[in-house]
Amino acid sequence: MEKDIKKIVKEGYAKVAKQGSSCCSSASCCSSSNNARDISKTVGYTDDEMNAVPDGANLGLGCGNPVAVASLKEGDVVLDLGSGAGFDAFLAAKKVGKTGRVIGVDMTEEMLEKARANAKKGGFDNVEFRAGEIEKLPVEDSMIDSIISNCVINLSPDKEAVFKEAFRVLKSGGRLMVSDLVLAKDLPKQIKESVEAYVGCLAGAIKKDDYLRFIEKAGFKDIKIVSEASYPIDAMFDGFKDAQDAIVSIKVSAVKR
Repeated sequence: MEKDIKKIVKEGYAKVAKQGSSCCSSASCCSSSNNARDISKTVGYTDDEMNAVPDGANLGLGCGNPVAVASLKEGDVVLDLGSGAGFDAFLAAKKVGKTGRVIGVDMTEEMLEKARANAKKGGFDNVEFRAGEIEKLPVEDSMIDSIISNCVINLSPDKEAVFKEAFRVLKSGGRLMVSDLVLAKDLPKQIKESVEAYVGCLAGAIKKDDYLRFIEKAGFKDIKIVSEASYPIDAMFDGFKDAQDAIVSIKVSAVKR
């Protein structure tokens, strides 16, 4: 089942990378609008941030803006889990400066090609993109200052492994800041089945308490919900108004002590 989920996700995001087409419905995985700029503004990105990245880097796939609250500093080494076309990685690169470094990890080759082309186009010499899965990161132990991720961990069939890997690669004192989707209540069966057909955009989401418990179990301390908001599933899929309170968008921070 885990391999099936990953195959569906990879195929869906490959399609987005190639065609800019939806992996959910008529839109991105995390919004009902097909305008990436409108989507990004809705989830917390400013016009200045969107103008600061190469055209094609922002595909409107996020459910928050983790870079805005990640407290990145000059010289930091940052890891972006599920980096896509590079939007958050490029914003992070501007925060850490020439003395810093950003590593994006993605399992979809088409996304990696797009991100690398965007990096070259934008002159981002302090960003690199690596092929790999977030459950088994191609990163050495204790080398990362800060980890960011945007609406990606919910897609993983093994979230516990993701957070264990995040803990492994962070330095002592390293920070985790993720924007993601969790469940406030169980999704009806028909929604789970429909969402699975759309790259597991929501089918992989778990209860908020379980999500936080995986972070704690991995060893993280100072776990905080920075922000929380309901997510408009009824705007994403027709006929699902009865589940509009099921999905919650959260930003979570944690520290490796």
